[in-house]
Amino acid sequence: MKILVTGAAGFIGFFVSKTLCEQGHEVIGLDNINDYYDINLKYARLKELGIEKDQASEFNKLSISNHYQDSFKFIRMHLEDREGLPQLFEEEKIDIVCNLAAQAGVRYSLENPEAYIDSNLVGFLNILECCRNYQIKHLVYASSSSVYGLNEKIPFSTDDKVDNPISLYAATKKGNELMAHTYSHLFKIPTTGLRFFTVYGPWGRPDMAMFLFTDAITKDRPIKVFNYGKMERDFTYIDDIVEGVVRIIQKPVENRTENSFHYKLYNIGNNNSVKLLDFINEIESNLEKKAEKQMLPIQPGDVEKTWADVNDLIKDYNYSPNTSIKKGVKSFIDWYKNYYQL
Repeated sequence: MKILVTGAAGFIGFFVSKTLCEQGHEVIGLDNINDYYDINLKYARLKELGIEKDQASEFNKLSISNHYQDSFKFIRMHLEDREGLPQLFEEEKIDIVCNLAAQAGVRYSLENPEAYIDSNLVGFLNILECCRNYQIKHLVYASSSSVYGLNEKIPFSTDDKVDNPISLYAATKKGNELMAHTYSHLFKIPTTGLRFFTVYGPWGRPDMAMFLFTDAITKDRPIKVFNYGKMERDFTYIDDIVEGVVRIIQKPVENRTENSFHYKLYNIGNNNSVKLLDFINEIESNLEKKAEKQMLPIQPGDVEKTWADVNDLIKDYNYSPNTSIKKGVKSFIDWYKNYYQL
């Protein structure tokens, strides 16, 4: 199949693109390479896919990779590009779309709300319109565990109401789910939304806890531990996430009934919750160095605990996250030391 992966220079998008290429699909990666975090990390991911920095630096220029037998192409583009995006769909005859591009980050949405509206709402509408007009067989898109807001029922289930987001980021992701439902209902477009739970691993985002803690400890800086350490997260290793995403991309959706409006939502996580202080202990153990902890109150927009109920994904796709925190943290630390030549 020919698959468009948006956010291909991002953490999850990079691994999904790589895996799809290795499985014989033709992948078109799209990313605007914004400066929300270090763009050199994004260019380094693309280089792993055979795209050099100078090839990826120009907007709306399709770059061809030789790394995966010419199976990966890259285009730098904003999802908000109402002219360029339809042109890409017209020229490339795409079968399936995996939309992982978004303005990420709960806390940053307090500082730059416009970026979230542009990318996550306007950009997603453009994706939906292209899916509608170019007969896309299946749209798989990223939602987020943040949609659960202050939900006190644990573990979080897709049957729970999610009408009370506590960050603009979460509100835009809930908006994506509602928009997808509308297009599935009106135009019979099969859509699958994935609520990701705290993804970590090699090549991860520098704004996430795993990266922030490791970076601070290695540089003898204190780490910020919010809610005085009384936090729990459903930390999910990148390989487990990619396995689930790729299975959903590849599995036919003809079994969806008229009553389901061709619309589906899944949690995708590790199916358990880990205490933040235990997570930090594992990082300290791998670095053989104790962290100086700066204990702080919980931040606006943050939640105390997340835990994904992934039983639907297990039932429908035989999804089986099995990477332990011990193994996952070690894998990240090994990558970090190698990447930064420590």
